[in-house]
Formats: sequence, C-alpha cells, structure tokens
Amino acid sequence: MTARTTRRTAATSRIAAVCAIAVAGTMLLTACGDQTKGGSTTADSTKSSSTGASSPADLLPQDIKAKGVIKVGSDIAYPPVEFKDKSGNVVGIDPDLGAALGKELGVKFEFENGTFDTLISGLRAKRYQLAMSAMTDTKDRQEGIDSETKKKVGEGVDFVDYFTAGVSIYTKKGDDQGIKTWSDLCGKKIAVQRGTVSHDLAKAESKKCTGGKKIAIESYDTDLEAQTRLRSGGADAGSSDFPVAAYAVKTSGGGKDFQLVGEQVEAAPYGIAIAKGNDQLTKAVQAALNAIIKSGEYDKIIAKWGVEAGAVTEAKINGGS
Repeated sequence: MTARTTRRTAATSRIAAVCAIAVAGTMLLTACGDQTKGGSTTADSTKSSSTGASSPADLLPQDIKAKGVIKVGSDIAYPPVEFKDKSGNVVGIDPDLGAALGKELGVKFEFENGTFDTLISGLRAKRYQLAMSAMTDTKDRQEGIDSETKKKVGEGVDFVDYFTAGVSIYTKKGDDQGIKTWSDLCGKKIAVQRGTVSHDLAKAESKKCTGGKKIAIESYDTDLEAQTRLRSGGADAGSSDFPVAAYAVKTSGGGKDFQLVGEQVEAAPYGIAIAKGNDQLTKAVQAALNAIIKSGEYDKIIAKWGVEAGAVTEAKINGGS
C-alpha cells in the first residue's frame, strides 16, 4: 500500500505534480520517481560477499528460521494493495509479494491486520517483524520524526523499497466541482484515511488557503470508510495513493461512483518497514526481493494487479527522501 504516515507520509513541503493519470480497463500507474538515486543496494541478490551467504535464506536471523514464520503488520483494507476477498482471504499486491519473498527465505509471511497508524509502534513492540502496507519510505519515518511537528517520537525504522506510487484526488463521478489540484480544495471538504500522505497533504494545503477558506478534513481509520463518506455525499473529494484511488474508481459501483481528477503528486517509494537494529533481517528481505526481481516473479505479480509502471528494478534500503 497511503504512501500512508505510516505511506501513506512524504515531506509536506514537497507537493509537485508528476505524470499524467490513465485508467483504461486495467489500472495504469504512471511511471514516477527516480529509482536510481539514493539508498543502498545489493548488486547480487543471491550471494553476499561480506557474509558468505549463498541464498537470501542464509541471511535470516536464526530465531526466525527456527519459527518458520515472519509476522507482517498490515492495514488489510486498502485494495488492491491488501484487502480481503469475498471468501475472507487476504489478497493483493503485498500478500502476493510476501508469499514470493517467503519462498525465497524459506518461511511463511503471516499478515496480521492492524490500524495503519499503529503499525510502526507494533514493530517497536515486536508484535510484527515487518510492516508491509503501502507505507511510504520517508526520511522522517527512517529517523522517527513526526512529519507535522518535526519532533523526535521514536527510533525510526529501516525500509526495503519495493514499489513507487503517487497520490491522487477523486470525486463523485460527474461532479468534480472544479477540483483539479490540491489548491482547488480550499473551502471544500475532503475525506481521507488517518495518518496517510493524503491526510498530511490536506493539512499542509489547508494552511496555504486564503480568505478564510480552509480545507475541511474528515479522517477515518480506513480508506474504505473515507470512500463511503464521499459516496454518500458527505464530502466533496477523497484522496488515496494512486493504485488505491484508481482501483476504487474502477470497481466502486461498477465504475459509476467515482472519477479521478488532476494529476498524481508526491511520487515516492513504498517500503517494507523493519525496526532499527535488525540489520540481518533487513538484508535478508532485500536479498529476497532482488532475487524475485531477477527471476521475473516480481514482474508477474505486479502485472497481475495492473500496476506495472510502479515497478522497481532493484531493492534499495532507505531510498526515500
């Protein structure tokens, strides 16, 4: 999965439109962001010269190997990144990638549902070993800085970056109310998921509004709740990470409920979050991701969900800005 504050938060001062949006039959995620700069990389995903490991599984901490399970915290209400199908099974981009990574590491990835803005604290409390939930890799998160107050609130986390996405605005279909950019939201009401990039952007833009026309912001525990509020007419617009907004536009009401407006902004990498001090696990996950990229399994999964243009070509650690 918002990009959420735990993406789904990018630096609120950086609001630049990037790329044109297209949704035609399948979702097309605009090619955004430069995945060649910043962060550290592993040149060979199947061998580490410093450790002598011959496979990603060799890099795993022994206690995780013994248990055979990696617990993954995730807000499982963010289709198509992670959600439950009609049978109650956890499906989506992240679960599919988790299954592929688990094969490389010789363990099972078990996704556990949690409210998005509590996932990082769950890592600190060791409820999970990883958080994988469309979470944007940012310097603030890496350093444990609150994105709004800029105060230190925790130890921070490390990220293994695995996808790139921007943020989109959507409205009721046929009723965009002249909304094309974030500044057009001044004097209007937006529904968003709490703790996401969309939430932070709305707060940052509202401060820029003039003439007393601030943005009225309603925040919810899940993105699906925010969509329901917009669908019922309780808000003028909604905002989510592009894959999520595009999926809602395509599927809600058979494609009759919503429409995308304007362009994506805040293109940034999604990262698998790992608590600081777990360097061995971080390197193992990075090596496993590089392995499935090299084998082509990664591309198959991304193509399955129609978001090929958000794919990365190598795993990076802390590549976000």
